[in-house]
Amino acid sequence: MEFSFKYAQYSHFNLLSKNDQKLVDAAFEAMNNAYAPYSEFQVGASVLLGNGHVVLGNNQENLAYPSGLCAERVALFYAGANYPNEVIDTICIVAKGTLVSKELILAPCGSCRQVMIESSMRQSTPIRIIMVNQDNRTLVIDKVEDLLPFAFSK
Repeated sequence: MEFSFKYAQYSHFNLLSKNDQKLVDAAFEAMNNAYAPYSEFQVGASVLLGNGHVVLGNNQENLAYPSGLCAERVALFYAGANYPNEVIDTICIVAKGTLVSKELILAPCGSCRQVMIESSMRQSTPIRIIMVNQDNRTLVIDKVEDLLPFAFSK
């Protein structure tokens, strides 16, 4: 057996549609407010809801590791708590810091992938992902399930 999936890759996020570029800008705005004094690796996430509203999240570290929370989960949990009936259309993730080298692909951790999949299952529609690397290369994936093929599911 083999697993593969399709994605789009761009040399820079400025090659995305204007709406997607706005979502990337919002994720960078969120990233700049991250609380990351221990790792010094700031992550920002922006979530586009079906009603056009954008929800922001950023990583929140805690000295009592692992009590902190990733940017993706902050944004998704906020969306679920405050907009429970809105569909999540797209999540965008950006980061900066030396924890991950600039040439490596920036991708969500396993816990965030599972939460994204659960969010997708709750609404019964796929959630698109935009991931912007520190060198501005950008990957766009049509559905979160592609990032975790053997996720926990019903």
